[in-house]
Amino acid sequence: MICALLLGREGSIAFPGKNLHPLLGRPLVAYPLMAARQAKSVDRTYVSTDSPRIKEIAIRYGARVIDRPAHLATKTALGEHAFVHGYEVIRRQLSEENKTLDLLALLFANAATVLPEQIDEAVRVLQTQPQIDSCVTVSRYNMWSPLRARKINAKGLLDPFVPFETFGDPESLNCDRDSQGDVWFADMGLSVVRPRCLDNLDDGLLPQKWMGKNIHPLKQWGGLDVDYDWQLPQVEHWLRAHGFTEADASEPNKSTVRSIS
Repeated sequence: MICALLLGREGSIAFPGKNLHPLLGRPLVAYPLMAARQAKSVDRTYVSTDSPRIKEIAIRYGARVIDRPAHLATKTALGEHAFVHGYEVIRRQLSEENKTLDLLALLFANAATVLPEQIDEAVRVLQTQPQIDSCVTVSRYNMWSPLRARKINAKGLLDPFVPFETFGDPESLNCDRDSQGDVWFADMGLSVVRPRCLDNLDDGLLPQKWMGKNIHPLKQWGGLDVDYDWQLPQVEHWLRAHGFTEADASEPNKSTVRSIS
Protein backbone atom coordinates (compact mmCIF):
# COMPACT_ATOMS: atom_id res chain seq x y z
CA MET A 1 0.00 0.00 0.00
CA ILE A 2 0.93 3.63 -0.42
CA CYS A 3 0.03 5.83 2.52
CA ALA A 4 0.37 9.48 3.41
CA LEU A 5 1.43 10.69 6.86
CA LEU A 6 0.94 14.30 7.91
CA LEU A 7 2.44 15.92 11.02
CA GLY A 8 0.85 18.84 12.84
CA ARG A 9 1.12 19.67 16.51
CA GLU A 10 -0.87 22.02 18.72
CA GLY A 11 1.84 24.38 19.89
CA SER A 12 3.78 26.97 17.90
CA ILE A 13 5.98 29.68 19.39
CA ALA A 14 6.81 31.91 16.43
CA PHE A 15 3.31 31.80 14.92
CA PRO A 16 0.68 30.47 17.35
CA GLY A 17 -2.11 28.56 15.65
CA LYS A 18 -0.36 28.52 12.27
CA ASN A 19 -1.63 25.09 11.25
CA LEU A 20 -5.22 26.28 11.58
CA HIS A 21 -4.78 29.77 10.18
CA PRO A 22 -7.31 30.43 7.39
CA LEU A 23 -6.14 30.84 3.81
CA LEU A 24 -8.77 31.27 1.08
CA GLY A 25 -11.37 30.23 3.62
CA ARG A 26 -9.71 26.96 4.65
CA PRO A 27 -7.30 26.13 7.47
CA LEU A 28 -3.70 25.79 6.35
CA VAL A 29 -3.68 22.09 7.19
CA ALA A 30 -6.53 21.47 4.74
CA TYR A 31 -4.29 21.91 1.70
CA PRO A 32 -1.87 19.01 2.25
CA LEU A 33 -4.87 16.91 3.31
CA MET A 34 -6.59 17.73 0.01
CA ALA A 35 -3.45 16.83 -1.91
CA ALA A 36 -3.24 13.43 -0.24
CA ARG A 37 -6.98 12.81 -0.62
CA GLN A 38 -6.96 13.66 -4.32
CA ALA A 39 -3.75 11.84 -5.24
CA LYS A 40 -4.60 8.77 -7.32
CA SER A 41 -1.70 6.80 -5.86
CA VAL A 42 -2.50 7.24 -2.14
CA ASP A 43 -4.51 4.43 -0.59
CA ARG A 44 -4.80 5.79 2.94
CA THR A 45 -3.95 9.00 4.82
CA TYR A 46 -2.89 9.33 8.44
CA VAL A 47 -2.45 12.43 10.60
CA SER A 48 -0.18 12.40 13.64
CA THR A 49 -1.15 15.18 16.04
CA ASP A 50 -1.88 16.18 19.63
CA SER A 51 -4.36 18.85 18.51
CA PRO A 52 -8.09 18.17 18.98
CA ARG A 53 -8.95 20.65 16.22
CA ILE A 54 -6.50 19.11 13.74
CA LYS A 55 -7.94 15.70 14.57
CA GLU A 56 -11.41 16.97 13.69
CA ILE A 57 -10.22 18.39 10.38
CA ALA A 58 -8.28 15.21 9.58
CA ILE A 59 -11.41 13.11 10.04
CA ARG A 60 -13.42 15.45 7.81
CA TYR A 61 -10.88 14.81 5.05
CA GLY A 62 -11.08 11.05 5.48
CA ALA A 63 -7.78 10.61 7.32
CA ARG A 64 -7.03 8.27 10.19
CA VAL A 65 -5.73 9.88 13.35
CA ILE A 66 -2.57 8.85 15.17
CA ASP A 67 -2.32 10.22 18.70
CA ARG A 68 1.05 11.94 18.81
CA PRO A 69 2.85 11.27 22.12
CA ALA A 70 3.49 14.28 24.34
CA HIS A 71 7.28 13.88 24.14
CA LEU A 72 7.05 14.16 20.33
CA ALA A 73 4.83 17.27 20.46
CA THR A 74 7.19 19.71 22.17
CA LYS A 75 9.00 22.63 20.55
CA THR A 76 12.29 20.72 20.79
CA ALA A 77 11.00 17.41 19.40
CA LEU A 78 12.27 16.61 15.91
CA GLY A 79 9.85 15.99 13.09
CA GLU A 80 11.93 13.04 11.95
CA HIS A 81 11.20 11.20 15.20
CA ALA A 82 7.48 11.95 14.89
CA PHE A 83 7.61 10.58 11.34
CA VAL A 84 9.28 7.39 12.59
CA HIS A 85 6.64 7.00 15.31
CA GLY A 86 3.81 7.45 12.82
CA TYR A 87 5.46 5.09 10.36
CA GLU A 88 5.76 2.38 13.01
CA VAL A 89 2.08 2.77 13.92
CA ILE A 90 1.06 2.53 10.26
CA ARG A 91 3.26 -0.44 9.57
CA ARG A 92 1.89 -2.25 12.63
CA GLN A 93 -1.71 -1.58 11.63
CA LEU A 94 -1.15 -2.72 8.05
CA SER A 95 0.57 -5.87 9.31
CA GLU A 96 -2.53 -6.68 11.34
CA GLU A 97 -4.48 -6.40 8.07
CA ASN A 98 -1.97 -8.62 6.22
CA LYS A 99 -0.88 -5.63 4.14
CA THR A 100 2.53 -4.09 3.53
CA LEU A 101 3.64 -0.49 3.19
CA ASP A 102 5.42 0.20 -0.09
CA LEU A 103 5.84 3.98 0.02
CA LEU A 104 5.00 6.77 2.44
CA ALA A 105 4.19 10.36 1.46
CA LEU A 106 5.31 12.67 4.27
CA LEU A 107 3.51 15.99 4.70
CA PHE A 108 3.39 18.88 7.15
CA ALA A 109 0.30 20.71 8.39
CA ASN A 110 1.98 24.08 7.77
CA ALA A 111 3.12 23.28 4.22
CA ALA A 112 0.28 24.07 1.81
CA THR A 113 2.38 24.25 -1.36
CA VAL A 114 1.79 20.68 -2.54
CA LEU A 115 -0.39 19.19 -5.28
CA PRO A 116 -1.81 15.68 -5.77
CA GLU A 117 -0.03 15.46 -9.12
CA GLN A 118 3.31 15.88 -7.34
CA ILE A 119 2.54 12.94 -5.07
CA ASP A 120 1.62 10.79 -8.07
CA GLU A 121 4.77 11.83 -9.94
CA ALA A 122 6.94 10.98 -6.94
CA VAL A 123 5.33 7.56 -6.69
CA ARG A 124 5.91 6.96 -10.42
CA VAL A 125 9.61 7.81 -10.07
CA LEU A 126 10.10 5.54 -7.08
CA GLN A 127 8.22 2.66 -8.69
CA THR A 128 10.41 2.81 -11.80
CA GLN A 129 13.77 3.68 -10.25
CA PRO A 130 14.56 1.33 -7.34
CA GLN A 131 17.89 3.04 -6.62
CA ILE A 132 16.13 6.25 -5.56
CA ASP A 133 15.40 6.55 -1.83
CA SER A 134 12.94 9.43 -1.96
CA CYS A 135 11.37 12.17 -4.05
CA VAL A 136 11.00 15.64 -2.55
CA THR A 137 9.65 18.98 -3.72
CA VAL A 138 12.33 21.62 -4.12
CA SER A 139 12.15 25.32 -4.91
CA ARG A 140 14.89 27.52 -6.34
CA TYR A 141 15.93 30.37 -4.04
CA ASN A 142 19.16 31.75 -5.48
CA MET A 143 18.85 34.83 -3.30
CA TRP A 144 19.44 32.57 -0.27
CA SER A 145 22.67 31.08 -1.59
CA PRO A 146 24.98 29.97 1.23
CA LEU A 147 27.53 32.39 -0.25
CA ARG A 148 25.32 35.21 1.05
CA ALA A 149 24.74 33.76 4.51
CA ARG A 150 26.15 35.67 7.49
CA LYS A 151 26.44 35.24 11.24
CA ILE A 152 26.96 37.83 13.96
CA ASN A 153 30.28 37.45 15.76
CA ALA A 154 31.17 38.24 19.38
CA LYS A 155 31.78 41.88 18.46
CA GLY A 156 28.31 42.21 16.97
CA LEU A 157 29.66 42.35 13.42
CA LEU A 158 28.88 40.20 10.39
CA ASP A 159 31.10 37.29 9.35
CA PRO A 160 30.60 34.80 6.51
CA PHE A 161 28.52 31.90 7.77
CA VAL A 162 30.49 29.58 5.50
CA PRO A 163 34.15 30.33 4.71
CA PHE A 164 34.40 31.82 1.23
CA GLU A 165 37.11 29.30 0.33
CA THR A 166 34.37 26.64 0.41
CA PHE A 167 33.10 28.06 -2.89
CA GLY A 168 36.50 28.19 -4.60
CA ASP A 169 38.87 31.10 -5.11
CA PRO A 170 37.38 34.10 -3.23
CA GLU A 171 38.76 36.37 -5.95
CA SER A 172 36.34 34.77 -8.39
CA LEU A 173 33.23 35.38 -6.28
CA ASN A 174 30.81 38.25 -6.75
CA CYS A 175 27.48 39.58 -5.48
CA ASP A 176 25.36 38.24 -8.39
CA ARG A 177 22.71 36.02 -6.82
CA ASP A 178 23.06 33.53 -9.70
CA SER A 179 26.84 33.38 -9.60
CA GLN A 180 26.98 30.00 -7.86
CA GLY A 181 24.38 28.37 -10.06
CA ASP A 182 20.87 27.44 -9.01
CA VAL A 183 20.33 26.89 -5.29
CA TRP A 184 17.56 24.38 -4.57
CA PHE A 185 15.97 24.01 -1.17
CA ALA A 186 13.81 21.12 0.02
CA ASP A 187 10.70 23.23 0.59
CA MET A 188 8.97 20.76 2.94
CA GLY A 189 5.90 20.50 0.76
CA LEU A 190 6.35 16.79 0.10
CA SER A 191 8.69 13.89 0.71
CA VAL A 192 7.72 10.47 -0.66
CA VAL A 193 10.05 7.93 0.88
CA ARG A 194 10.71 4.23 0.94
CA PRO A 195 10.25 2.47 4.30
CA ARG A 196 14.00 1.83 4.44
CA CYS A 197 14.57 5.57 4.90
CA LEU A 198 12.70 5.49 8.20
CA ASP A 199 14.01 2.08 9.22
CA ASN A 200 17.55 3.46 8.85
CA LEU A 201 16.97 7.08 9.78
CA ASP A 202 20.51 7.83 10.93
CA ASP A 203 21.91 6.80 7.54
CA GLY A 204 20.10 9.66 5.80
CA LEU A 205 21.60 12.96 4.75
CA LEU A 206 21.30 15.95 7.05
CA PRO A 207 19.30 17.98 7.76
CA GLN A 208 16.20 15.98 6.71
CA LYS A 209 17.45 12.47 7.42
CA TRP A 210 14.12 10.86 6.54
CA MET A 211 14.89 11.51 2.84
CA GLY A 212 17.68 8.92 2.71
CA LYS A 213 20.71 9.51 0.51
CA ASN A 214 19.59 9.20 -3.12
CA ILE A 215 17.05 12.02 -3.35
CA HIS A 216 15.15 12.86 -6.52
CA PRO A 217 14.06 16.51 -6.85
CA LEU A 218 10.52 17.46 -7.84
CA LYS A 219 11.11 21.00 -9.06
CA GLN A 220 8.56 23.70 -8.38
CA TRP A 221 8.60 27.38 -7.44
CA GLY A 222 7.70 29.23 -4.25
CA GLY A 223 7.28 26.21 -2.01
CA LEU A 224 7.70 26.67 1.73
CA ASP A 225 6.49 25.61 5.15
CA VAL A 226 4.98 28.45 7.17
CA ASP A 227 6.84 29.47 10.32
CA TYR A 228 5.86 33.15 10.48
CA ASP A 229 2.71 35.08 9.63
CA TRP A 230 4.56 37.25 7.10
CA GLN A 231 4.94 34.17 4.87
CA LEU A 232 1.19 33.85 4.35
CA PRO A 233 0.95 36.21 1.34
CA GLN A 234 3.46 34.06 -0.54
CA VAL A 235 1.45 30.92 0.18
CA GLU A 236 -1.77 32.59 -0.89
CA HIS A 237 -0.09 33.74 -4.10
CA TRP A 238 1.09 30.17 -4.75
CA LEU A 239 -2.38 28.76 -4.11
CA ARG A 240 -4.08 31.24 -6.44
CA ALA A 241 -1.44 30.67 -9.12
CA HIS A 242 -2.23 26.96 -8.96
CA GLY A 243 -5.93 27.49 -9.42
CA PHE A 244 -7.23 27.58 -5.85
CA THR A 245 -10.04 29.96 -5.00
CA GLU A 246 -12.33 30.28 -2.04
CA ALA A 247 -15.06 28.30 -3.75
CA ASP A 248 -13.58 25.83 -6.23
CA ALA A 249 -12.53 22.92 -4.02
CA SER A 250 -15.34 20.69 -2.81
CA GLU A 251 -15.45 20.15 0.91
CA PRO A 252 -15.02 16.57 2.13
CA ASN A 253 -17.78 14.37 3.43
CA LYS A 254 -17.81 13.80 7.15
CA SER A 255 -16.69 10.39 8.35
CA THR A 256 -15.81 8.73 11.61
CA VAL A 257 -12.30 7.38 12.01
CA ARG A 258 -10.91 5.99 15.23
CA SER A 259 -7.66 7.21 16.77
CA ILE A 260 -4.73 4.83 16.93
CA SER A 261 -1.54 4.93 18.97
